[in-house]
Amino acid sequence: MKRASIKDIAKIAGVSVATVSYVLNRKEGSRISEATKKKILDVAETINYTPNKIAKSLKTNKSKLIGLIVADISNDFYSNIARNIEDEAMKLGYTLLIGSSDENPEKFKKLTELFSEQQVDGMIVAPVVDSDDAIKKLIKEEYPVVTIDRYLKNVAIPGVMINNSEISEYICEYLIEKSFEEIIYVGYDTKLPHLLDRQEGFDKQISSSLVKYKKVLIGIHNITEDIHHELSENLKDIQKKTAIYFSSNKLAVAGLSYLNKNNIKVPQDVSVIAFDETEAYKLFPTEIDYVQQPLVEMAQESVKLLDAQIGKYIPDGKKVSFSAKLVNKNSVK
Repeated sequence: MKRASIKDIAKIAGVSVATVSYVLNRKEGSRISEATKKKILDVAETINYTPNKIAKSLKTNKSKLIGLIVADISNDFYSNIARNIEDEAMKLGYTLLIGSSDENPEKFKKLTELFSEQQVDGMIVAPVVDSDDAIKKLIKEEYPVVTIDRYLKNVAIPGVMINNSEISEYICEYLIEKSFEEIIYVGYDTKLPHLLDRQEGFDKQISSSLVKYKKVLIGIHNITEDIHHELSENLKDIQKKTAIYFSSNKLAVAGLSYLNKNNIKVPQDVSVIAFDETEAYKLFPTEIDYVQQPLVEMAQESVKLLDAQIGKYIPDGKKVSFSAKLVNKNSVK
C-alpha cells in the first residue's frame, strides 16, 4: 500500500501543501484558521499519515531525536524524570533516546558518542564524576546540552536543578525544632556538587545549634553493606531521641532495611527523613517523610532549554533552580 503523504492530505482537505506542512509541523506565525487546522489534522488521522522522519531530517537537518543520559534508570527518581521528559519532548515532536551511565564516566562518554552517531539534535544529561571532558567535547562541537538534577562547577552550560543546600538547611532546622538529642546525616562520599550542596546545607544549619550530630558518608558502591555497618556503629544507644536524615532514596532504602532487620521501629525508636520518594518505601511498616522534587516542572524546563538551543546554539550557562519541599508522613516523632 502506498504511504500517505502531505500531498494526499492537501488534496483531500482542499488546501495547499504548504498549509498542511505549517499545521503538521506546528509552525507559528501562520494565519490559518482553527477550523482549517482541525480539518487537516482529522484528514491526517483518517488516512493514517505518518511523517517520514528520514526525509524530514535530510530536508531540515534535524533528526527530531533527543538523547537523555541519567545516572541510574532503575532509580525511581530518574525513571520518573525520564518519563516526564519523554512526555514533554513528544509535545514538541521529539523522540527520546535514553541511556544510563551507572555513575561511570567511561560509560557516560560512550553514551555521548553513541547519541552523536545517532545524530540527536541535543542531549539532556545528569553528569557523573569526571564527565567534564566528555561534556566539554560536546560544547566544542557546538552540541546543544542541558544538565538535569546535577551540574558541573567548571562548565558553563544551561541546566535544571533544585535548591539542594536550602532544603537541607530547612530539614535540619525542622529536626532541631523537634528537640532531638542526636541527628545523623547519611550521605555520599562524593565530589558531585549537588550532593555536596545537600551536605553543606546540613552542616551550616547544624553547626549553629547545640544538638549532637554525626555525619556518615557512604561510597557509591556496596551501599547496602556499608550503610548496615555504619548504622550498627552509630545506633548503639537507641534510648536517645534520634533522627536520621538520608540524603537519597537509595541510602534511605538501605538504611530502612537495616532498621527493619534489627527491629528498630520508626518512629518509636528512631525518626527518619529521606531525600526523594520511591515505591520501595511502601515495603516498610511506616510511611516515610521525604523531600519531594518538582519532577514535572524540571522536565518541562529542561526540554524548553534544550529546544531553545537547537538550531541556534547559545551556551549562556543559564541555570534554573526549583524549590523542593518536605512531605510529612509518619516517620518523624
